[in-house]
Amino acid sequence: MERIASVMYLYPGKQAEYQKRHDELWPEMEEALKEHGASNYSIFLDRETDTLFAYLEVENKAAYDKIAETDICKKWWAYMAPIMKSNPDNSPVAKDLEQVFYLA
Repeated sequence: MERIASVMYLYPGKQAEYQKRHDELWPEMEEALKEHGASNYSIFLDRETDTLFAYLEVENKAAYDKIAETDICKKWWAYMAPIMKSNPDNSPVAKDLEQVFYLA
């Protein structure tokens, strides 16, 4: 199992909407995440900075990364783009984090 962590960035005033959209995660998006090997997926919010910290475990990162090619993922990104910093393809601006410690 590979562990992945990253940070993403909300626009100011969008915390409640971000929470709402994830509380109502589309079943098709949940299915795509699982089909691409995601598990133990959590997103945490720093309310002072509008910074999100995402953590998930995947069976194979290369296989997981292919989720970006799916129509449902692209649709989700477009849905989320108005409330968070996004790239020109609507993917969230994200910074991958390097693991420096792990306690099993």
